[in-house]
Amino acid sequence: MTEQQTHFGYKTVNESDKAQKVAEVFHSVAQKYDVMNDLMSAGLHRAWKFFTIETSGARPGNKVLDIAGGTGDLSKAFAKKVGKTGQVWLTDINSSMLGVGRDRLLDAGFAVPAAQCDAEKLPFPDNYFDIVSVAFGLRNMTHKDKALAEMHRVLKPGGRLLVLEFSKVWAPVTPVYDLYSFKLLPLMGKLITNDADSYRYLAESIRMHPDQETLKTLMQDVGFGRVEYHNMSAGIVALHKGYKF
Repeated sequence: MTEQQTHFGYKTVNESDKAQKVAEVFHSVAQKYDVMNDLMSAGLHRAWKFFTIETSGARPGNKVLDIAGGTGDLSKAFAKKVGKTGQVWLTDINSSMLGVGRDRLLDAGFAVPAAQCDAEKLPFPDNYFDIVSVAFGLRNMTHKDKALAEMHRVLKPGGRLLVLEFSKVWAPVTPVYDLYSFKLLPLMGKLITNDADSYRYLAESIRMHPDQETLKTLMQDVGFGRVEYHNMSAGIVALHKGYKF
């Protein structure tokens, strides 16, 4: 029986191989991840994350799940919002990224529980979290529908999902954005992390990710209601929000 195929950037790979290939990318870039984020976005990633937090509705006592939490930026911000009566879980499928995030949070004085887990098989009970967030991680998941369904499962009724992800840019910006993505990003990756291939994959994975309307439909298909999205920076990123009813 032929194994199911999926995409890894522009390449076609076996589904069983994709997770390992994505893992290799993030093992490679983990230690320089924040430096590269600042360089790649000219610091804009901080504004995108700030907007996500400020529009999340997080308040003291909430339980928050940060999926693909990476180096912990959102977990730290959520921890400040929910306070000592709340709870934030930092999760990532990649042990290198999770270790960097956990250490950064501890250094900042936040004892946030951290768990290495696959978003398609979350180790949390039904109806547990008030907020689930995933920032710049959904595009790397093999079965986005399964991951979104799991996020829906662990949310309480009335809870909300926040998906911050690269998306489809406005047409007039596309030529410049493509030049930047496929020429400058790999060059920066080579100079800063000695890894051009991982940043070439980044550019390709963004192009393969569902556009704004398609992702909205995917969220609706697994049960989310009142799904809306907000474009930022000419559509370079979009914040999707949906509710569980």
